[in-house]
Amino acid sequence: MHQAEWITMTAREQRRVQVLARVLAGQLTLWEAAVVLGLSVRQARRLKSALVRAGPAAVAHGNRGRPSSRRLSAELRQTVIVLYQGMYGGLNHQHFCELLAEREGLVVSVASVRRILRAAGLGSPRSRRPPPHRARRERMPAEGMLLQLDASPHRWLGADGPRWSLLGAVDDATGEPVAALFREQEDAAGYLLLLRQVVTSRGIPAAIYRDRHSIFRAPGTEKLSLEDQLVSTADVLPTQVGRVLAELGIASIPASSPQAKGRIERSWRTHQDRLCAELRLAGVRTLDQANAFLPAYLARFHAHFSVLPCSPEAAYVPLEQTADLERLFCFKYTRKVASDNTLHFAGHILQLQPGPDRLSYARLVVEVHQRLDSSLVVLCQGRIVLHVAAAANPPPLRTHSRGALAPSGSPEPLSPTPTPTPPRASPSTRAHPWRRSYATMIPAKRTPSWIA
Repeated sequence: MHQAEWITMTAREQRRVQVLARVLAGQLTLWEAAVVLGLSVRQARRLKSALVRAGPAAVAHGNRGRPSSRRLSAELRQTVIVLYQGMYGGLNHQHFCELLAEREGLVVSVASVRRILRAAGLGSPRSRRPPPHRARRERMPAEGMLLQLDASPHRWLGADGPRWSLLGAVDDATGEPVAALFREQEDAAGYLLLLRQVVTSRGIPAAIYRDRHSIFRAPGTEKLSLEDQLVSTADVLPTQVGRVLAELGIASIPASSPQAKGRIERSWRTHQDRLCAELRLAGVRTLDQANAFLPAYLARFHAHFSVLPCSPEAAYVPLEQTADLERLFCFKYTRKVASDNTLHFAGHILQLQPGPDRLSYARLVVEVHQRLDSSLVVLCQGRIVLHVAAAANPPPLRTHSRGALAPSGSPEPLSPTPTPTPPRASPSTRAHPWRRSYATMIPAKRTPSWIA
């Protein structure tokens, strides 16, 4: 037996040579050697004949040292390396493999791409670590039973780009991103636009699962009693988003931790990797371009990551055709009209003109709707009294705490109670002796003339 041949053999091949050598020495039978090696008697006989004919080298596989016929060519391997070092730099290997098939027409397995790049010293930018042990919550059985709402602030256009917030709604049953949009910051107007996308495209969901942001929960809710906390938060201390949810009949469920709504929390990390790279490849620079790019990206994301629900029937409730979306998805406030038929709102004075039903609106409590396009509408008893178009450069939409309108069906109105002004005393009242000072009622003593 040659020493060089023995060193290049594997451990299994060395064991076969040792057992077959004992067969040749007469210490074992061929049947016993087949049982020890886990081979058939026919295969053991072939190996014994090869060992006698060509020595231990015949036990090794015949393709040892030959390149595979399915091996990728050197040109293709170099192309993959050059593309990853160029425009696709910084992508994870899975995403890079998908873009190679979509954009470059190179169909290569993820394992091959990972092996090629690691051999060239180009590891994946994201390292995988084992997640901690958690109890998995079962998905909802049907679509529309529960939507998870959240926002992710991030520099979506790169480290030097602006910091935007991506607002999203994910269906718990399928993991599908039902709606999403970019905003400069996480605000109530963004969530109203997000809910409007969901309602118009799919329908009204049964419930939403969200965090404890003040957009959904008014400050001071934690000071309520246990009985009040069991009631819907929007009915106790309404916010603009909470009012819309109450009017649509959507249950609002607060999450106790980010891990509780893990379906959408895990998707943010994927979006921050894939979406950032695709926005850069698409040349997106503005907020409008980013929102226009989202539908095509979400469709591909849904086709790749979503799962089928257990129930084929969805739980979305179709929106009524007669529903006024402009009146529903807006900021609503109450104001009291002054004696000169004017009202104050956000630093502006609105003059109400006489209408066909009444000539004056003085001392009436009216509703002021601030729509999502920044226009203002004043309503009295459900009828439009005044419509003010948005300015050329409207200020950003924000929630005003004073005079927020309660959801429909609330037992107590939340309009501000005017502070009574004390009556001003009339001149006759001020001249009454009881209103005069005691010192002024005593006549001044006169000095006798003889003393002077």
